[in-house]
Amino acid sequence: MVTSIDKSIDFYTKGLGFEIKIDWKPEGRIEWCWLERDGVALMLQEYRKEFVPKEKLGVGVSVCFMCNDSLALYKEFLQNGLSPQEPFVGNKLWVVQLADPDAYSICFESATEVPEDTKYSDWINENNSIRR
Repeated sequence: MVTSIDKSIDFYTKGLGFEIKIDWKPEGRIEWCWLERDGVALMLQEYRKEFVPKEKLGVGVSVCFMCNDSLALYKEFLQNGLSPQEPFVGNKLWVVQLADPDAYSICFESATEVPEDTKYSDWINENNSIRR
């Protein structure tokens, strides 16, 4: 559930590269949609004004996508104008994390043999010094 379907659609399509596959427009504008990217689907639905919760959304909620190359997605998201956190290795996975417009934590993760707790910038610096 989202507070602004327009902001969320922009974030997920223009920022994360999802495509709208199905939408529902009961009053002439999208209120629900099915989005897909690389075989993964996600649905968004906008709260009706009278049902928007007073509590802050997104607190304690993480949506994690397992993927082949989260670092490639990190670079893509930066090019698309998003501000993901610096990737790090946790549980033998590169973790790319960012927040959507309602503060839901969105993670893209891919397997790696890089040591636990390695930060992307440290890993890049280490690999560049090995190549020199």
